[in-house]
Amino acid sequence: MLNFFRPRKRAPEHHQIAATIPDGERVYAVGDIHGRSDLFISLIEAIEHDNRDRGPAQTTVILLGDLVDRGPDSVNVIALAREWQKFRNVRILAGNHEEMFLKSFDSLETMRHFLRHGGRETLLSYGVDKRQYSKASIEEVQQLMIAKVPRADIDFMSRFEDMITIGDYLFVHAGIDPSVSLQEQHPGRLRWIREPFLSHAEPYGVVVIHGHTITDTPVDQGNRIGIDTGAYASGQLTALVLEGESRRYITAVDDGEGNITTASEQMGH
Repeated sequence: MLNFFRPRKRAPEHHQIAATIPDGERVYAVGDIHGRSDLFISLIEAIEHDNRDRGPAQTTVILLGDLVDRGPDSVNVIALAREWQKFRNVRILAGNHEEMFLKSFDSLETMRHFLRHGGRETLLSYGVDKRQYSKASIEEVQQLMIAKVPRADIDFMSRFEDMITIGDYLFVHAGIDPSVSLQEQHPGRLRWIREPFLSHAEPYGVVVIHGHTITDTPVDQGNRIGIDTGAYASGQLTALVLEGESRRYITAVDDGEGNITTASEQMGH
């Protein structure tokens, strides 16, 4: 049973820029999941429930990247995303953690970064033995990774997108480089950038929806909306719902005792 409750008060937001989703469409953008399959399951249920209650629409779900690492169950987050695509239009952006994961199969240097930033938890979720891992050299860990991660998962993650545009919104993992046009954006910057994107105050011509930078609650700066609420650490996974000119949030929240509830909030203009 989904429990919709009143969430805590949000911090003041910048003036919202008018932006719309085309008539007849509905978009759910989901922030960084980071191996929290429990929160992801609850948010999937809440989104499907919400989508039914809101009536017919051309519905698109966009996962903003960083499905893997840090949290305990990356393997099942990937499985859930793949299963959801079988009956819902789910599009997935490549995050910096997917980039590190995929490059680690060939690069020991990248592997070291991957393991320092949550990759250990990902490999354990794929069935790498904890004691074997702790005794292994970096080269041996790479071989364990190659042995344990199915080719189907590698291929699945390799197909993740760099950016998605729907109506007046642009969806990326980390942000965009304000110094170049949208057509000239480098994929690495889309997955890793923080500054000068986060402090850039001028309009982009689109409203940028992104994850990557953790905040306690979603942050609407007018020209961008950040929805990475730090699921792996905070127990809070957020989705932004866009339809016409309206914006809403649905959040799955873990109370720290294994109880997960969902909150829904309408945002005004």
